[in-house]
Amino acid sequence: MEYRTKEEQVADYLREGIISGRLPRGARLKQTEIAQELKISITPVREALKLLVAEGYLSSDSYRGATVAPFDVEASSEILRLRITLETQLVESAVRNITAEEIAELRELARQFEEAALANDSTAARGINYRFHRRMYDFARLPKTLHFVQVLWAQYPFDVINRIGGRAVRAAKEHNELLKNVIEGDTAGAMLIMRQHIETGWTELRSGMPAPADTAPKSKGSENRNSAKETL
Repeated sequence: MEYRTKEEQVADYLREGIISGRLPRGARLKQTEIAQELKISITPVREALKLLVAEGYLSSDSYRGATVAPFDVEASSEILRLRITLETQLVESAVRNITAEEIAELRELARQFEEAALANDSTAARGINYRFHRRMYDFARLPKTLHFVQVLWAQYPFDVINRIGGRAVRAAKEHNELLKNVIEGDTAGAMLIMRQHIETGWTELRSGMPAPADTAPKSKGSENRNSAKETL
């Protein structure tokens, strides 16, 4: 059975809250409120906040305390490539090491996620999505790789991607396909599905973002061409 300290449990609780969007970007986190909510002492909360600052989930200053860090969309392109590299490695290892009991746990999380997605319960779906991926990667038995992935997650716009209309339902189908390959022991298939799963979320995010405004001055000829296109 996996053992986690109170500090680790609090940190994971807050990671899920940030990734799911329950704790929005820029939100200020108060130690006393978190401790009261989780019914624990201040000490593990304080240590968990320090850990999440180090990982990049939170920013901290002497005036505001700990706040949920924003994300940089342009930096996310590089993070996407790193996620694909590391998370497909975790999937590969999970396929080799996963037990029947652990498969049953993932089945249940996939079922809960699909149920929440179909019910349009986006808050629940985002939290379950985090737990599904986190538990699958736990089963890889590669804690250092998982740690690096968690650092990448801190800077990735999951909370935005998971609000895209219909994304949760599509993600539920992708989870089921991934789990099917894991159960069958198809390492290459599982790695491919994971890569596609990550890329699809990113593609849907980018396609829904407004194009950057063109601030460069236009020539009269180019304005005429644009006007002609608008009338077609």
